[in-house]
Amino acid sequence: MHMQSTSPERRRHKVFVTRNTEYHFRDRLCVAVRDRRTGDFLPGHLALKRELAGGVHRLNNGTLIPREDDPQPGEALYFMANGLDLVTSPLIRTERPEKTIVRNYRF
Repeated sequence: MHMQSTSPERRRHKVFVTRNTEYHFRDRLCVAVRDRRTGDFLPGHLALKRELAGGVHRLNNGTLIPREDDPQPGEALYFMANGLDLVTSPLIRTERPEKTIVRNYRF
């Protein structure tokens, strides 16, 4: 019988995947952004070195509802910093990055 663990999540890295872009995080800090079509990392992307503020849920009438929790599929990622808010396209899925990619992150 498999028991579910109640210990806190220890893994610090995750990738939020949208239609065109992968947002790579260490804890809640965006450490890399990659174009899904080309596979190239984007060193000048606005999300880099910004903390994830949470997710944004869009209602059918267009109203945006911000949430402090990690975004769920269908919600956008929300970054807020110095008046330059960034809202991504909707999240498709969340993944764990490959160890080889994590080793190349520049903090």
